[in-house]
Amino acid sequence: MSNIALPFRRYTITSALPYANGPLHIGHLAGAYIPGDIFVRFLRLNDKDVVYVCGSDEHGAAITIKAKKEKTTPKAIIDKYHSQIKESFEQFGISFDIYHRTSEKIHHELSQEFFLNLYEKGEFIEQLSEQYYDEEFHQFLADRYIVGTCPNCKNEGAYGDQCEKCGTSLNPTDLINPISTLSGKPPVLRETKHWYLPLDKYQPWLEKWLLEGKKDTLKPNVYGQCRSWLKSGLQPRSMTRDLDWGVDVPLDEAVGKKLYVWLDAPIGYISATKQWALDTGNDWELYWKKQPDVADDACLIHFIGKDNIVFHCITFPSILHAHGEYILPENVPANEFLNLEGDKLSTSRNHAVWLHEYLDEFPGKQDELRYVLTSILPETSDSEFTWKDFQARVNNELVAIFGNFINRVLVLSHNYFDGKVMPAANLTDTDRFIFSELERYPKDIAGSISQYRFREALAQFMNVARLGNKYLADAEPWKLIKTDEERVKTILNVSLQIAANLAVMAQPFLPHTAERLFSMLNLDARDWENAGRETLLPEGHQLGEVQLLFEKITDEQVDAQLAKLSKAKEANEKAAKAIAKGNISFEDFIKLDIRVGKILTAEKVAKTKKLLKLTIDTGIDRRTVVSGIAAFFNPEEIVGRQVSILINLEPREIKGIVSQGMILMAEDADGRLDFVSPGSEVSPGSEIR
Repeated sequence: MSNIALPFRRYTITSALPYANGPLHIGHLAGAYIPGDIFVRFLRLNDKDVVYVCGSDEHGAAITIKAKKEKTTPKAIIDKYHSQIKESFEQFGISFDIYHRTSEKIHHELSQEFFLNLYEKGEFIEQLSEQYYDEEFHQFLADRYIVGTCPNCKNEGAYGDQCEKCGTSLNPTDLINPISTLSGKPPVLRETKHWYLPLDKYQPWLEKWLLEGKKDTLKPNVYGQCRSWLKSGLQPRSMTRDLDWGVDVPLDEAVGKKLYVWLDAPIGYISATKQWALDTGNDWELYWKKQPDVADDACLIHFIGKDNIVFHCITFPSILHAHGEYILPENVPANEFLNLEGDKLSTSRNHAVWLHEYLDEFPGKQDELRYVLTSILPETSDSEFTWKDFQARVNNELVAIFGNFINRVLVLSHNYFDGKVMPAANLTDTDRFIFSELERYPKDIAGSISQYRFREALAQFMNVARLGNKYLADAEPWKLIKTDEERVKTILNVSLQIAANLAVMAQPFLPHTAERLFSMLNLDARDWENAGRETLLPEGHQLGEVQLLFEKITDEQVDAQLAKLSKAKEANEKAAKAIAKGNISFEDFIKLDIRVGKILTAEKVAKTKKLLKLTIDTGIDRRTVVSGIAAFFNPEEIVGRQVSILINLEPREIKGIVSQGMILMAEDADGRLDFVSPGSEVSPGSEIR
């Protein structure tokens, strides 16, 4: 690997700290953890000094919201989910040097040191401001306790700090029609004092460092979002909150206030590194602080999802810059969002593939999920995971190409030559072409990885497997063995060298598979400088026992996963129906003109399954109404029925028929409809009040 692609000697790699308020799902993996792990494993294979840190983000409103929902304490929540997340990462194979947590004393102390450093330098603006307060719960509301309509994209579910639909950073007072998530009522504004980081003060520096200095290195999606932020003009951002959970603000005048989670959370990367250094006898400052007279300072790289771009590219760098002693991020290769089966991943709706459940239901298949997610990583735009695609990629690529090649070459070597590597003699042009390709691919893969193009790198890796599969299929040693054993020896030697190179190159992408393949080849793991060599397996080398690298994903397995998602969707739909809608004013209610009507005629609407065309006597007139009730009622059964009809609804054309009102129906938990009718016969036109 050339020094141009990896110019630094020491690397500090972080992946976003997951909130300890729920389990991990595949969107998390595709956003920050698989890309980070591939990059770190590649660095280690290139003998780089690297520390890979992560940990649970255990402060902020998300934790307390979860605690309230589960009727427990924030401490119980973070202990529960920290353990689950840590175990899932370990079982899946994300190779952190340390997985820490922000509730530890070392983190609280370091976060307070950062705050005091900036405070004593006069970097903060002390400001009295009006912030939202929930009068029913008697507390100020953190950003995530407030939802409303985004002023930018009109998303009605925006939070007080950010709209997750359009990515706009917000202040709670920016929201239209804000609502407290605690009481469900509009909050009121009350005065409180906080300390603000003047991001506007750092804007000129950010424009030079970020927009000018990183124009050619940041991914287009990251650079574009940063440029948009800076173009709109930065504003001071409060670094403290009125909360009862988090890191205490270390000032006598700030009793009861906590540090803003986006001040304390990224400092978690540093506190984790400090703990790792204490545990291993290393010097953490070499990985985080500027070293005088050293040309190759540590290189800091953040792997995150796109919803965290602003915090890692603008807020945290501004904090580090204001502090003055720390290195700044060299790159922030953020990914976009991963969708699932045509819809957004959603924790609240249970529309997700949870990592801990996958590990239980697909034991030993960590690399299958790594492979599929890497092949569809949302590197510059959103992508989608479907179970059918998962099945197809595993069966048609891992099993049929990679696994098939490895199995055939090893089985043939055992059958023909007792599992020994035979000499390669009298190389043909095809053999030489294979070896030249083997020499080229590691360089191409390395170039893609060093540019954070992991999908491209994985595709090139699989091309090596395709190369081997085609070579073996074209050479047909099973036919030649009876007539030209010497040629078969060469064919299998070449094929085994491909297999050994696949083991080396698989390590960043498919670490469990690489380990099994090295074992099958009876070969110690090799670093990246060995990739591309045509003599990784010497003549006479004894191969190990043959095993299947991969097994097919069955239709039954896929159907079970789809059924689970469908069940979650049904449960959400039922729950949504049980939730009362928001209050309306009496003035809005009295605008509704609802009367008793009588169905005079009913017929199905042509070329539809759900619609009936009704003629209804409203007591005022006879009018046509199109209603979606055909699945529950035959036309002849409902003629003469009295119904409730909203008669002052704006007319609407449906399938070429002008519908002049709406029939009111009751829907039970199973979706069954029935008429809302008076208990006894009344005159058509009677008002319903």
